[in-house]
Amino acid sequence: MSHQRIDKEAAFNLRRKGASYKAISRELGIPLGTLGGWFKNEPWSQAIRDKLSAQVSLSNPKKLHWMVQVNKERWRKINEAHRALAIQEFSKLKDDPLFLAGIMLYWGEGEKQQKSSQVRLGNSEPGMIKIFYLFLTRTLHIAPEKISSWLLLYPDLIESVQKNFWSNTTGLPLDNFKKSIYIPGRHPTKRLSYGVCTVVVSSRALKERVLTWLELYQIHLQSYASGLEK
Repeated sequence: MSHQRIDKEAAFNLRRKGASYKAISRELGIPLGTLGGWFKNEPWSQAIRDKLSAQVSLSNPKKLHWMVQVNKERWRKINEAHRALAIQEFSKLKDDPLFLAGIMLYWGEGEKQQKSSQVRLGNSEPGMIKIFYLFLTRTLHIAPEKISSWLLLYPDLIESVQKNFWSNTTGLPLDNFKKSIYIPGRHPTKRLSYGVCTVVVSSRALKERVLTWLELYQIHLQSYASGLEK
């Protein structure tokens, strides 16, 4: 029996046991190209190939779990960097009246879910929306095109008219308004003449900074109040 025949039989035995080309090559010293030629027309070998591929793919639970953990750690570090930046910025911004107004508005009316990557605030008062828009654009220097908005309206309100009203009174660009949402029916006593305007900035970095500023302002104001009591 030739040496090549012995090597081939040994390679086939290892392959049937589920060994990869690389493992067989390391053990028997056979080039990968030679192994590929031997096994390329063997359906059972192709099934083993598919199984091995699945074990190292994201469909493999262990691999998927590892990838999730790595991704979580990466985002934890990124979010920590956003929060560290917010702490540095706070000392410069905390005495700015527009910054204080924007943070207080968000404390009362903003969306504060940690998992959400949206900075979102909605209200029926145009003045409140205008101040928040100025907070975003003038204090935080958010580009207007990165700020979107939408209206919540009663069925009898004309969307185009309301969009023009909110744009003119708040400074929000008319093109930034998305399709409005209508409230079914009409409440007999409570009436929002112009609907509710919601302003949105989709940014994980900004959300982390805003939530950090909220925490810092609470500490800052509590410290200030304690000083007044002395």
